[in-house]
Amino acid sequence: MAVNPSIITRDLEKIAEPTGNIYESIHVIGQRAKQISSNLKEELNTKLSEFASTVDNLEEVFENKEQIEISKFYERMPKPSTLALEEFVEGKIYHRFPEQESEQ
Repeated sequence: MAVNPSIITRDLEKIAEPTGNIYESIHVIGQRAKQISSNLKEELNTKLSEFASTVDNLEEVFENKEQIEISKFYERMPKPSTLALEEFVEGKIYHRFPEQESEQ
């Protein structure tokens, strides 16, 4: 059974350190991954909309090599969860807990 080379063992203590709790850290990473995914999807749809055809006739629809290349580029990109985890570990994500702020 082959192991995907993109799979990396992570230090859970390092991930938990910024929030003090591994579950809160995972939640923050998950929220950021959703943001990244949404942004990438919007960007891809914008680029692909340039190739949109108003004709619904199947005979007039053809493969567009540029469109295929754009799609393949986005498929090869790192997954949003991987990008979010890297940002979190590098301290590039600002996070806060509104419940704690209201108590102070």
